[in-house]
Amino acid sequence: MCRRGLNQFDRLRSFGAFDGALRELIHLLKYSGVMTLATPLAALLAVVVHNEPELAAVDVVVPVPLHPRRQRARGYNQAECLARKLAELLVLPLDTRSFARRRNTAPQTGLTPRQRRANVRGAFAVRARSQLDAKRILLVDDVCTTGATLNACAQTLKRAGASEVQAITLARVVQWIPGLRDDDGNAAHT
Repeated sequence: MCRRGLNQFDRLRSFGAFDGALRELIHLLKYSGVMTLATPLAALLAVVVHNEPELAAVDVVVPVPLHPRRQRARGYNQAECLARKLAELLVLPLDTRSFARRRNTAPQTGLTPRQRRANVRGAFAVRARSQLDAKRILLVDDVCTTGATLNACAQTLKRAGASEVQAITLARVVQWIPGLRDDDGNAAHT
């Protein structure tokens, strides 16, 4: 949930809604290890960056880290795969060493927004403060559901001296709000 004024990241942009073909492609990359999808999916992220000048005005690309135990079990970090390809496309440096997940958190799937925030609170750490000090960071992840993970990452990065944290994801979960209607009388989503 991206409530104004409560997020530590400066901006969050996503390519699309987490449904249909985009959801299937993300799941193939994330859970089935179809690594060949990293390049075309990163190209979608590059389109978002090229349409948002603030996203391009960064010093370094940083993926949302997985805990080493989870990364060993999966064999890769999908956010790192996307970030690596995106950094190549944008001709920007990639930093996969300065920022880490220090606590092996429970999967966020099925948790309420409050539980998600509690789950990732204190989960991240900066290993090499000087590497990120005063840097403008483009933080990359695959999906934003409530923003809890991105927010926890941005908070940690800023406490370590990052001057800006721009966040980008392939998809964002669109939540239906009962009773809210758009201008045509259709049920609205956020």
